[in-house]
Amino acid sequence: MKVGVVQMTSTEDLERNLACAERCVGQAAEDGARLVVLPECFAYLGPEDGKLAIAEGLPEGGPILDRMRALARAHGVDLVLGGFWERGASAGKVKNACVHLDADGAVKAIYRKIHLFDVDLPDGTRLVESDTVEPGTDVVVTDTPFGRLGLSVCYDLRFPELYRRLVDGGAIALAIPAAFTLTTGKDHWHVLLRARAIEAQCYVLAAAQTGHHFGRRYSYGHALVVDPWGTVLAEHGEGEGAVVARLDAETVARVRRALPSLAHRRLG
Repeated sequence: MKVGVVQMTSTEDLERNLACAERCVGQAAEDGARLVVLPECFAYLGPEDGKLAIAEGLPEGGPILDRMRALARAHGVDLVLGGFWERGASAGKVKNACVHLDADGAVKAIYRKIHLFDVDLPDGTRLVESDTVEPGTDVVVTDTPFGRLGLSVCYDLRFPELYRRLVDGGAIALAIPAAFTLTTGKDHWHVLLRARAIEAQCYVLAAAQTGHHFGRRYSYGHALVVDPWGTVLAEHGEGEGAVVARLDAETVARVRRALPSLAHRRLG
């Protein structure tokens, strides 16, 4: 089965972002993808108050989710909304949700980002996600036409114990949509994604944000697909667009037979 990962430069312009998402998903579908992953913050990446204004309840959604449902139906693809701003339980808060829509536009699974990005980076950028985002608690694996897909978002990438739990839940592929900062991405993005693929013996589907969003916020880009041996199968360089790669469930089984490290675990 072919899958696509999308690369975007989302800003505070909601209409422009959604139009770009539609265009990129269409491109991936034309290239044969049956499942397409959008990056974190695909609908909005701007000042904090903006995401509070557009947040929608889940699973019922609103105009943004409705538009994405229609997009999945129009192209007959499963769609992973990499970072959907979900209305939070308290005022001034949202949840960073990864939503799996099937090809009929139905909500199949919702994962809420567990690990929140609260850092002061060497370039002076300060990001405190917990100021406006409520963390999730549940590990989520969902069924797709390819097989079981583990859901995660961006900063989760740095916590390998999450991916062990996803593998225990039957995952043979991992969705890791992100808005990885330029500062960290240039040194860590490829290394971490390949490491997660190798240690989990899973495909990794990493949609990405790229370029300048607002203020001092820049993302690294390089949306890519990695196979269970750690080989990069497809990668998007500069700008917006989508890349497609073919996944084979037998490849996962073969790698796990040849190097049975998952069966050799001793510490849980």
